[in-house]
Amino acid sequence: MKSLEEQLKIIKRGTLDIINEEELVKKLEKSIAENKPLKIKLGLDPSAPDIHLGHTVVLRKLKQLQDLGHEIIIIIGDFTGKIGDPTGKSRMRKALTDEEVLQNAKTYEEQVFKILDEEKTTIKFNSEWLSKLTFEQVLKLTASTTVARMLEREDFRLRYENQRPIYLNEFFYPLMQAFDSTAIDADIEFGGTDQRFNLLSGRNLQKEIGKEPQVVIMMPLIEGLDGKNKMSKSLGNYIGIYESAKSKYQKVMEIPDELIVKYYELLTDVSEAKIEEVKNKLQDQSINPRDIKMDLAKEIVSLYHTEEEVAQAEERFKMIFQMGQKPKDMETVTVNKDNFDLISTVVDKGLVSSKSEFRRLLIQGGVKVNDVKIEKESELPKEGELVVQVGKKRFIKIIVS
Repeated sequence: MKSLEEQLKIIKRGTLDIINEEELVKKLEKSIAENKPLKIKLGLDPSAPDIHLGHTVVLRKLKQLQDLGHEIIIIIGDFTGKIGDPTGKSRMRKALTDEEVLQNAKTYEEQVFKILDEEKTTIKFNSEWLSKLTFEQVLKLTASTTVARMLEREDFRLRYENQRPIYLNEFFYPLMQAFDSTAIDADIEFGGTDQRFNLLSGRNLQKEIGKEPQVVIMMPLIEGLDGKNKMSKSLGNYIGIYESAKSKYQKVMEIPDELIVKYYELLTDVSEAKIEEVKNKLQDQSINPRDIKMDLAKEIVSLYHTEEEVAQAEERFKMIFQMGQKPKDMETVTVNKDNFDLISTVVDKGLVSSKSEFRRLLIQGGVKVNDVKIEKESELPKEGELVVQVGKKRFIKIIVS
């Protein structure tokens, strides 16, 4: 194992908060002295089938601890997923069916191993212990916290103040996530800053039942392509793990310049020295930010794709966006003219996140069909072969037959 100082340096890089560092030092000292790995927990609720780069901020940190010799335990919340994490929600989430949970969980398993070492990672499903709790045990679990503490959560507090319903099963979510920590005797739990309440619930429950409390380490949330909101599939501002190299490269090139350094810090393996160099170049404006973004795109895409795929993605970007050519490999779809709606097709294929976004771009002159700028919805063609360009970078060919 590496020394305490080396491990702390690796663990602390990019983290936003550690609760608390003194306990972390003691755990690491004991781990080194006994040559025994720490149990590192990450809980994932399979509420959606895809993992995006926002999720990888925590997963990449786990990989660093895995490389330090510690045990990574991923808890797939197949049981908690039936309620859904109420964090940040203004109303109760729609419950998932058993089939949806299992299907999403299987996809999650496949995707986390794009980053983590499968042979050194333990995957557990929390139904293994939560489904076996008796009603008496559940009552004891609820006695570990108070309604007042639950209402300290911002989302619950706001709903309470605005007289929006909070259902009792939603109160159970942080308790069940906390029970996961006791079930595996977690030494450290990771999560995003939006998970603070849930993470601390695990720490508090461990204390309550006389176990050594886990250290909580929170990673920053990363903004999506819009530069404002947390990366999210529902907002359409995400870069998916399973997307092609060309798509990833193109999307990285779309991020605002202000996010360049943050993306280097949280989504790549480049050295701190290089990040400092990037900061200086951006500050003194000695280089075009576009050129830095091209290097950033290359760094990110190379983590998930082959050298050949990276080179093809870069070449495609240069051809389309620097030389003004249309992509030869644009997606082509064939639709029936009887029920064809161009806006719906463009939204369904992911060129824009919603019909309202498309209409906004239309008004702003950001839509072309067969090289002709379209500014009114009534002018959108309804037949033929249509090469639709949305903004500068998104293309699709629609064959209406």
